[in-house]
Amino acid sequence: MNDPVSVFHALHHGRPPGDPLVLPGPWDAASARVFEDAGFPALATPSAGIAASLGYDDGSTPPAEMFAAVARIVRSVSVPVSADIEDGYGLAPDELVERLLEAGAVGCNLEDSTDGVLVDPRRQADRLAAVCAAADGRLVVNARVDTYIHGDPAATDVVADTIVRARLYAGAGADCVYPIKAPADVLPRLAAAVPAPLNALGLPDGPSTVRRLGELGAARITFGPQLQRGATDAVRALAGRLLGR
Repeated sequence: MNDPVSVFHALHHGRPPGDPLVLPGPWDAASARVFEDAGFPALATPSAGIAASLGYDDGSTPPAEMFAAVARIVRSVSVPVSADIEDGYGLAPDELVERLLEAGAVGCNLEDSTDGVLVDPRRQADRLAAVCAAADGRLVVNARVDTYIHGDPAATDVVADTIVRARLYAGAGADCVYPIKAPADVLPRLAAAVPAPLNALGLPDGPSTVRRLGELGAARITFGPQLQRGATDAVRALAGRLLGR
């Protein structure tokens, strides 16, 4: 199995509890090489981390610059790289898939909110189905569910709403679902209800946290921009030492 997409897809399946796929998020070529050299089998770019590295606020990166950044990361390593492309930048499914493949990505995150507002779940499922059809097995599609960051807990049962969305997205062909910031204690219920591997947002504080999320039902762990922010904090500390602070 030498095809990078097949390799990446296989990494999501058949994993024992407590051993989820851990995907650090590189924000540039240098960080990608560090993660590959450390032994990670695949990487997943964070849109917010790349935005910060390019001098943009989260959500403000021009699509051309985002795809170019992903391409630089892909070229710098030999392991598969999945790309966070936010809500797809309004691109038609065929064009979105073409841009991802041109960048060399083997997968993508697509979120179900735009400008902080949740998209109608059936409309999002239709979009995901069109993306999956255009990809035709050439991308591993991770459908992000934003109910825990943009839902209204006073108006809805967030867990139930998350399950409805996740099941729709899996039914549309998504290879993985990502209920970002879902509390750890609801992961078993989500994992039991959704017929696709579950991506959980982890904390970069050691293997015990990752193992626990895996035991709760997560098949895949990503970290958003936390690694880039940690690196920025380290540079800030270096700068302080240079100034004797």
